[in-house]
Amino acid sequence: MDIVLTNPPFGGKEEDGIESNFPKQFQTRETADLFLALIIRLLKPTGRAAVVLPDGSLFGEGVKTRLKEEPMKECNLHTIVRLPNSVFKPYASIGTNLLFFEKGEPTRDIWFYEHRIPGGQKAYSMTKPIRIEHFKPCVDWWGGAKRKSREESEVAWKVTADEVKARGYNLDFKNPHTVTDDHGDPEELLAKLDEAEKQTAALRDKLKAILAEALTR
Repeated sequence: MDIVLTNPPFGGKEEDGIESNFPKQFQTRETADLFLALIIRLLKPTGRAAVVLPDGSLFGEGVKTRLKEEPMKECNLHTIVRLPNSVFKPYASIGTNLLFFEKGEPTRDIWFYEHRIPGGQKAYSMTKPIRIEHFKPCVDWWGGAKRKSREESEVAWKVTADEVKARGYNLDFKNPHTVTDDHGDPEELLAKLDEAEKQTAALRDKLKAILAEALTR
């Protein structure tokens, strides 16, 4: 495939046996992880992808680590846009990211861009959702098709592939230009993330059941 644009479901689990279709090092039942492995496999050389992934995919370990190492070897993971927690409210309130990569050459540097909620608005919501025009500052910074003349700013920063490797392929880089807040114990945050993903999966299953019932009437 030349281009892949996708928003895989978060927190979903595939049926037993699905993972056997993937290489052993990538075998997992988590839907988002399998989507990433599949995208890397399907992309042609020079193919491009843009994928929505939760924060857990950035700092997760085990299979998630191998799934980050692989695209950085096979693909140029050139940009990660960090989105606010409220982007998918009310269905989920976890941090999400847009990962952009091109297959054919290894990653050398990764640019991060922190998307900020428009002024005068505290969060995105069902009545005030994220809109295409909200991405204009990012588009202006992007640098066109060749991503030329990018500069660091209060919302943009760059890290090297060596820095990522030194962190065990943890891609959860915070904005170095922002004073870090104390968000609490990491284990507690992971537990909350897991619970949020389970709630998302439950809502999706409920929606499937409702649709299935409606179709049989």
